[in-house]
Amino acid sequence: MRILTTTIGAWPKPADVPIPDWFQQESTTAANPTEALDAYERCRDDGVSELLDRVTQEVVKEQIGVGIDIPTDGEVRRENYIHYHCRHMEGVNFDRLTKKTMRAGAWTVSVPTITHPIGPGKPFLVRDWQVAQSVTDRPVKITLPGPMTLMDSVADEFYGSERKLACALAKALNSEIIRLAKAGCRWIQVDEPVFARYAESALAFGIENLERCFHGVTKEVTRTTHICCGYPDKVDSTDYIKAPPSAYCLLAPALDEAAVDAVSIEDAHRPNDLSLLELFRNTTVILGVLGIAQTRIETIEEIESRLRGALNHIEKDRLIAAPDCGLGMLSHETVLAKLSHLTQAVERIG
Repeated sequence: MRILTTTIGAWPKPADVPIPDWFQQESTTAANPTEALDAYERCRDDGVSELLDRVTQEVVKEQIGVGIDIPTDGEVRRENYIHYHCRHMEGVNFDRLTKKTMRAGAWTVSVPTITHPIGPGKPFLVRDWQVAQSVTDRPVKITLPGPMTLMDSVADEFYGSERKLACALAKALNSEIIRLAKAGCRWIQVDEPVFARYAESALAFGIENLERCFHGVTKEVTRTTHICCGYPDKVDSTDYIKAPPSAYCLLAPALDEAAVDAVSIEDAHRPNDLSLLELFRNTTVILGVLGIAQTRIETIEEIESRLRGALNHIEKDRLIAAPDCGLGMLSHETVLAKLSHLTQAVERIG
């Protein structure tokens, strides 16, 4: 059995997709999340829906073509990873914006505000998955932002308690996750990048609510979480705030005991001491070996060497190779080159 490969989330949007992408500074501004929202609303006609279906399927085919075992839908429909989901929840008010400092001081932006009880809205991810899954027999992974990440990305004027809000968000996410699982989606990933920023809160109540997201999901589904360390607002920047290097070590033992099957961590833009992998005794580790905010293309030899080093600390059947995070910041050509080197490195290892 060789090491499997996956992507984490976003794919570079083709030029003909009319929905702005928050990764691209010329398309939208982080200070006003409703700019992209308004553009999204203007694009909700039958013609655009057909275009997004086609592009989503093309993105899946491209990942398969370059050798990825577990592709994602590329998040083509999402102008903003967080707010795409917020818009499908009850209780989140996009007409009421509140300025908020988030990600442990990395950003200050205007965000939508929770003014009423959080609840699940109408189903939306099942169709996203079905469109993507229709072009391959490989399992397409669908991604969602986790409760703590959502909580850090909105303003709360209703609950007044982080624990209560996180629980409400987890229950709403669980409804959509159950819908996905019942429809046949076998890889579901809840992203919690803020776990690395707020490790104490993650240990206090974040991991509990991550498990709540997957409550009732059967064993046929690979329950996955992704935890990243932070990215710049432009490609090839080096001076930006990252999560503490110790965060993964603090979180690993609790995550290994949690009701999740796979944990995705980053290793390319900030390499870890690979003995970290030994803290995951039961859980599969998805190891990021491609930088997603750097245009430099990692060589096949570099990727192979890092993966071989990882295999000194974890069994091959519990290691999956991936980019660090979503690929939306990079050009299409750069992404394909990086992924091609990733899959070639895996084939060399055998």
